[in-house]
Amino acid sequence: MEIVKASILDLNALRKLEQESFGKDAWPFLDLIAVLTFGEVIRLKAVEDDQMAGFVAGDPHPREGWGWISTIAVDPRFRRRGIGLALLHACESKLGVSQSRLTVRISNQIAISMYEKDGYKTRDIWKAYYNDGEDGIVMEKNL
Repeated sequence: MEIVKASILDLNALRKLEQESFGKDAWPFLDLIAVLTFGEVIRLKAVEDDQMAGFVAGDPHPREGWGWISTIAVDPRFRRRGIGLALLHACESKLGVSQSRLTVRISNQIAISMYEKDGYKTRDIWKAYYNDGEDGIVMEKNL
């Protein structure tokens, strides 16, 4: 597995990954174009067997001293191999800030457990954050 910078050429693979990973919460087409083209966004993909195994995007806020992990997903065929954590760490290292934040569904215990083991702590709960009304947990980690 290799982690490299993603580009607009990855649009179709990212769109498929978002749908498989997030279903109704998948980013719309224009948001995917934005995450793959906006200058400040950190965008990395995990590649295995010449295909996108995972993706992460980070949005640094250097004036505020924190960065936002905007999305992170691993293809279901490649899960439970440490790819998500590797992508997370690669993105964190490129944020250039002292804190990292992200949001996760309150029901996604597998992801929450991974984040907690990695040093993330609950900062807030955003009520009805997701399209279906489920709450989102805002988590934060000192880098």
